[in-house]
Amino acid sequence: VFAQLSDRGIHLSLLSFGYKYGIPYDADFILDCRFIPNPHWVPELQPLSGQDGAVAKMVLDNPATKDFIKNFLHLFNGTKDGFLQEGKRYLTIAIGCTGGQHRSVAITEELSKILSNKFSSVTAIHRDIK
Repeated sequence: VFAQLSDRGIHLSLLSFGYKYGIPYDADFILDCRFIPNPHWVPELQPLSGQDGAVAKMVLDNPATKDFIKNFLHLFNGTKDGFLQEGKRYLTIAIGCTGGQHRSVAITEELSKILSNKFSSVTAIHRDIK
């Protein structure tokens, strides 16, 4: 599925957020990752963020996360040409977890790495990271 993605003039913004602070209404995709085990409940991970290696490892090594990312990329690949045909060149993909510090940040960073290999314009923003 990754090989099918290609830069066709789409500028991507990946936005992590916390549901407890409200959803970003201007997003084209809103992904909910609250079903993934929460690093917040691991005392040594609680003060960290998804940008820290231990948190990212916990989140990204989970088989459900791997499926989540794979399935989203499949969905995105199936819709990107339609967005282009409609003249939409800027897309925002919002990834949410409860507080916007752990799971959504780790997944946003991972998607940013994956999509940066296929698109020339990818920006990661962490709205609610502390």
